[in-house]
Amino acid sequence: MRAAFFSSHGGPEVMEIGEIDSPIPGPAEVRIEVRAVAMNHLDLWARRGLPFEIPMPHIGGSDLAGVIDLVGPDVDKSVLGSRVVVNPSLNYEWYEARNSGFSSFERPFQILGEHTQGGMAEYCVVPIKNLMEIPQNIPFELAAAAPVAYVTAWHALIGRGRLCPGESVLITGASGGVSTAAIQISRLMGASVYAVTKGSEKVAQAKSLGADYVYDRELVDFARELWKDTKKRGVNVALDSVGEPMWEGCLRSMAQSGRLLVFGGTGGSVITSDVRSIFWKQLSIIGCTMGNPKEFQRVMRLVFEGKLEPSIHAVMPLDQIREAHDLLEKGEVFGKLVLVP
Repeated sequence: MRAAFFSSHGGPEVMEIGEIDSPIPGPAEVRIEVRAVAMNHLDLWARRGLPFEIPMPHIGGSDLAGVIDLVGPDVDKSVLGSRVVVNPSLNYEWYEARNSGFSSFERPFQILGEHTQGGMAEYCVVPIKNLMEIPQNIPFELAAAAPVAYVTAWHALIGRGRLCPGESVLITGASGGVSTAAIQISRLMGASVYAVTKGSEKVAQAKSLGADYVYDRELVDFARELWKDTKKRGVNVALDSVGEPMWEGCLRSMAQSGRLLVFGGTGGSVITSDVRSIFWKQLSIIGCTMGNPKEFQRVMRLVFEGKLEPSIHAVMPLDQIREAHDLLEKGEVFGKLVLVP
């Protein structure tokens, strides 16, 4: 099969297009003929060589949608031809089995396309339990743009952050896939949204998604401006994926008993804090990663119903994989890049 892959770590130049053996589904698995696959920062981290073992040569792509074309030996053949989108969280039960004993669930949590081979190819094998059928009126590109971003945002804001109607939310890195999803989810929940991004065009785009206030981090001190705009109350919830460059600003922006949700560190993973701002405001700092199967199903239904709509920056042929990596790495994308094999 034709696939996009890398055989060594490095910059976008290590990405290749070539032929790799087509995967064969095992028990409880199916093979998807991929019709659309979306980029994530996970693809950049894997390509750069973060400290975890991945199969080489490596095929990225956690977000994919397509048609079931082959089933494992114990899977009912009636599913052949089904239009499906994939939940990229593998063995999420690892999180939910915490404190229940070493032997209760030994398989570690993984993400499709990061720890395993992914969907940037003509075919991809996935567990059948990780599939959800796509309605006929939903394009593959739209379905593929949603899972990682919307499940992560939903799990963080709703599952971990317990966001309530009438509360206020700060969202950093507001042009990214998860952050654009978070703006929409926050508005759907009836929350006020304060967003931080870079550049006048992205400011306008964030406002078009429903953000009430958007700050250009190159022009203003967002924490100072937010403090004024909230009449010195701060926000109830902050969602951050940037890390070090935004950390102190996020802490300064929090209201009393605020919840700071952390799901990444694209700008720097090592942070320092003045602990006085944490204990004096009685803040909660909460880590978030992906989401469970129920959250996947919930958020995808909202996408299918048109209540949430992924922002797609561009749809590109898979042959332009180097250009896609370069665009995402340079921060020139608002929302999601979707590739078509």
